[in-house]
Amino acid sequence: MRYEMLGPLRIKDGNNCASINARKVEIVLSVLLIRADQVVSLEQLMMEIWGQDLPRRATAGLHVYISQLRKFLKLPGMTTNPVETRAPGYVLRKGDDQIDAHVFPKLVDSGRALLRDKRHCEAASCFEQALALWRGPTLGHGGNGPAAGGPIIDGFATWLTEIRLECQEMLAECQLQLGRHREAVGMLFALTAENPMREAFYRQLMLALYRSERQADALKVYQSVRKTLNDELGLEPGRPLQDLQRAILAGEVPLTAPLAMSAH
Repeated sequence: MRYEMLGPLRIKDGNNCASINARKVEIVLSVLLIRADQVVSLEQLMMEIWGQDLPRRATAGLHVYISQLRKFLKLPGMTTNPVETRAPGYVLRKGDDQIDAHVFPKLVDSGRALLRDKRHCEAASCFEQALALWRGPTLGHGGNGPAAGGPIIDGFATWLTEIRLECQEMLAECQLQLGRHREAVGMLFALTAENPMREAFYRQLMLALYRSERQADALKVYQSVRKTLNDELGLEPGRPLQDLQRAILAGEVPLTAPLAMSAH
């Protein structure tokens, strides 16, 4: 069985795919998956479902949701259920099942190590595999931001979103190192539009454009990010962007040299 959290929550068993329609049951499963093989207390689960405003029969309600979840997860021929009662709450035993949100950071770690070793082609492949796991926002909530849940779900979604951004940045760096400047342009235009405050993407886009013989467009990107930062935060672009703009104006950026490695 495969649990998929990088998008709307769903469970795949072979070619069969199922999702939970009841929001509170979905929250319970999400929390148990995030903490797979660890006990989650009743209090933690109730906080994720109701926040501070607990109904009078919250514990009884939670027991009902656990019962519904167990029925949902019980497959034909299954002798045990992955959701077990363990004081002071419940635990989801992963066993041989796979959770895409656990596979994703491992792939990113592998790619990061390959990038460190300057094995750019293999690193790019790792990052592409990692990003291909995503079908939408974590657990299907909240645009690029965290899911609408309690501290466990929101914290997990925020953590995954940050890793995804780092993965996208490292993939773009691999493409620049490999001389795939034109291929990187489209992706980086999309990333700057989605993340208007993340200066690293603008820097990479300026380099990709410049090395694609689009010097004027590269300088327009600088003016665009400068206006955005001024309008939104009253700030000037950081030193890396300023240095790159000056280097482009002075013709000091080699058209074919790879981007200097940055520490990750």
